[in-house]
Amino acid sequence: MGSHPYPIREIALQAGVSEATVDRVLNDRGGVRASTARTVRQAIADLERQQSQVLLGGRTFMVDVVMQTPDRFSSAVRAALEAVLPSLRPAVIRSRFHFRETGPVGELVAVLDRIARRGSQGVILKAPDTPEVNEAVQRLDRRGIPVVTLVTDLPSSRRLAYVGIDNRAAGATAAYLVQQWLGDRPGDVLTTLSRGFFRGEEEREMGFRSTLRAMAPHRALVEINDTDGLDAAMHDLVLAVLRERPGIRAVYSIGGGNNAIVTAFDDLGLARPVFVAHDLDGDNTRLLREQRLSAVLHHDLRQDMRRACQLVMQAHKALPGTPRSVPSAVQVITPYNMPERAVPVED
Repeated sequence: MGSHPYPIREIALQAGVSEATVDRVLNDRGGVRASTARTVRQAIADLERQQSQVLLGGRTFMVDVVMQTPDRFSSAVRAALEAVLPSLRPAVIRSRFHFRETGPVGELVAVLDRIARRGSQGVILKAPDTPEVNEAVQRLDRRGIPVVTLVTDLPSSRRLAYVGIDNRAAGATAAYLVQQWLGDRPGDVLTTLSRGFFRGEEEREMGFRSTLRAMAPHRALVEINDTDGLDAAMHDLVLAVLRERPGIRAVYSIGGGNNAIVTAFDDLGLARPVFVAHDLDGDNTRLLREQRLSAVLHHDLRQDMRRACQLVMQAHKALPGTPRSVPSAVQVITPYNMPERAVPVED
């Protein structure tokens, strides 16, 4: 590997592996799994990005960011967190990232349990609301590691606080927008989720369904689930639905995969639908600029990540105040009011 200024002990702390493992990777001695070697290389890259913050001095907090989400959103979270680090001075936030797009809940729980054994000043978590995850959060809490949930909550767990939008209100807002655009025109509405066991998505769907039924009880709702928000799975499922229900005139995308949804409509030569989605990630920023999305329900991810770090510091008495959940404001973004600091499209 190339030269770097970081001691082996610091790389090991960032990567969450032993110093001996880091030494073997750095010196190409073998005996290390490819995935572990990638973790060490990623740790060095993370240290390089965070170096300006580390040099500032002050109290240091090691925070683990654990997320099950498509790469497009985890990339936006990483960028948002690293962008707000200077605003947290003189405290220093060091971050380790544990991202996965899909997989069994047991693997996610194993990541949380490794963090509990290794130690951390806090965990920022986007995870399914399952008994196994709730129990893992309880084990972290017992070890004095506060957990802040992001985007989707675990209200029955011993998490410290939730950071993100009021998901039920966001779903209701989406229903209002869809019905305002459709007006008196006939047409069914498609809702798409990544997984039903994400509470945030479930709350969005409930808010959307109840509000649309109240405003337009004649409209049929068609739901697609279990896609993990991944384009390949989403495309095939949307195609199948559109072949059976070509009268779909609107889409509420709760869990992502919007490139695939747009492509499916194009593949069948169908008219562009009213299309409401969530979050200004790279894909949605481009689709909104191209006017393939009607609106994006957005919240300031940088503000959320700053708030999550502040909650961790409050838990350790490094900031005054009692940690509590405060919903983020929902912004309705159209092609005509996009913020200047929209998330760039990822390469």
